[in-house]
Amino acid sequence: MSASGILPDHHLNALFEQGIIKADNPPDGTQIQPASIDLRLGSKAFRLRASFLPGKNMTVADRLADDLVMHTVDLSAGAVLETGCVYLAPLQESLRLPAGLSAAMNPKSSTGRIDVFTRVITDYGIAFDQAPLGYEGPLYAEICPRTFSILAREGDRLSQIRFRRGAHQTLRDVTVSVDLAGFENGIVGYRARRHAGLVDLSRLGGHASARFWEPMTAPDRRLVLDPGEFYILASREAVSIGLDEAAEMAPIAPEIGEFRAHYAGFFDPGFGIAETGGTGSRAVLEVRGHDVPFMLDHGQAIARLVYEPMLEPPTAAYGAVASNYQAQGLKLSKFFTD
Repeated sequence: MSASGILPDHHLNALFEQGIIKADNPPDGTQIQPASIDLRLGSKAFRLRASFLPGKNMTVADRLADDLVMHTVDLSAGAVLETGCVYLAPLQESLRLPAGLSAAMNPKSSTGRIDVFTRVITDYGIAFDQAPLGYEGPLYAEICPRTFSILAREGDRLSQIRFRRGAHQTLRDVTVSVDLAGFENGIVGYRARRHAGLVDLSRLGGHASARFWEPMTAPDRRLVLDPGEFYILASREAVSIGLDEAAEMAPIAPEIGEFRAHYAGFFDPGFGIAETGGTGSRAVLEVRGHDVPFMLDHGQAIARLVYEPMLEPPTAAYGAVASNYQAQGLKLSKFFTD
């Protein structure tokens, strides 16, 4: 047992009971993951002129009053969030962090895989996806669909939060590379189709993948990323996260190429381990080309896994409970079906 580290599921349950997490509605049975909690959208969202951070002297509400809101969107019955637009949605959860406890946020895997750029901001925030020691206040999700417009409703979960006791500790930092040798039928990845239909966040497995994605092959084990296009690729290496550790995927140094890899980042304890049916699990990579065409080669470094200790192992590891991506190879988001 570590004196510091990431809080596991049974500690996360206690955070609600202790009032460290307050919520508009009680947590449901699937919201708490082995080392993270899904955050739920509230009843409305604001269409913004621009993204922003409030800064150390202002609340989010202060900034919203400063001519940033174009209109208010009602999520209680569902609403379309359009590509290329920036929205801010108050979340159902708020925080009252005690001394020694901080929080970090990230998009859920399913969110990143549909190219919805999502970040959480706090009052007095000077960085995205961070709640510092002692933070007390609301949470807001900034939402920017990049490729597919989405139909979102109150209670939908686009982001997740992780809690850390004590200082951040890095156990190890592992570089992963891209697999362009080919998976089933020689497919190495998928490119999002432009001007595709709407993704309804309530319809898991309810969207035909062929209408949204173009499968890609790489006969010479090379793939050219086009500027502005969005791709789903996978790591060459199998990834495993032990029960006493958690990990976060981070982009590789930007100077190595004209692309960004991996928008979504949390890997829970139990991912990829044999005991929970995860042997051979790959890391799926959400990749977007930048300003010029860029050629990726098979085995090229593309992202990093940063491991840190758990405070304790979770009661239920990833894969032991319902999980969409255990034992995955090259896999699209759970919203799509073949």
